[in-house]
Amino acid sequence: MPGEKSPMKVLLVEDDAGLREGMAELIAEQTPVREAGSVAEALRVLQEESFALVLTDLRIGDSGGGGRIILEAARKRLQPVAIVSASSAEEVGRVLRPHEPDAVLNKPFQIEDMMLLVERFVRLRREVERLAAGAVPPEDAWTTEPTTGLRLSQRPDGGLWMRLAPGASHRSPVSRGHAALVVEGSLEVDGETRGRDHYFFLAAGPRELRTQEGCLAVSLPVDA
Repeated sequence: MPGEKSPMKVLLVEDDAGLREGMAELIAEQTPVREAGSVAEALRVLQEESFALVLTDLRIGDSGGGGRIILEAARKRLQPVAIVSASSAEEVGRVLRPHEPDAVLNKPFQIEDMMLLVERFVRLRREVERLAAGAVPPEDAWTTEPTTGLRLSQRPDGGLWMRLAPGASHRSPVSRGHAALVVEGSLEVDGETRGRDHYFFLAAGPRELRTQEGCLAVSLPVDA
């Protein structure tokens, strides 16, 4: 799929051009950034590339709730979303319900807060790619789950290796967001397919995992 091999890029969505340019300039000191000034532009960009983080204003767009549209689109593409908002936590929850963002950046915010947020998700992607490039756990480190065809190997740092047999499926709640990468085969998550060496993000909530050819994947939780 397009964009999967791209650098650890951030998508910044903000319709205030001056604010967007200032934020983008700062983020670019840390990692590549792509800007979008409208909901329509953000939706188009999400179809073109994969991002380590989508950072979007909650109230973007004529309806004042464009952040929800962008969050839903990013969820379908298995990408993490941080919401920027001056609203209360209750108001953010009301606008986004039933979805929950993977992080919130409250306005007014300090530059350091934004940079730490970006670094957290960029580092998470970097770490899961490092795990995927390492050794697969030995045979005696795996457990077999009641679900047919699923085997797991838990790491002390919270990382999780998962192996699904060909034709297997598994539905499981995810208590917090996980960065993940397919090491072998392919994996379908809520209808979105990722192949070998493809990075993706599992947001908190119930997730349906399927594979036709079999799959080996590894994941790390947020703040692991």
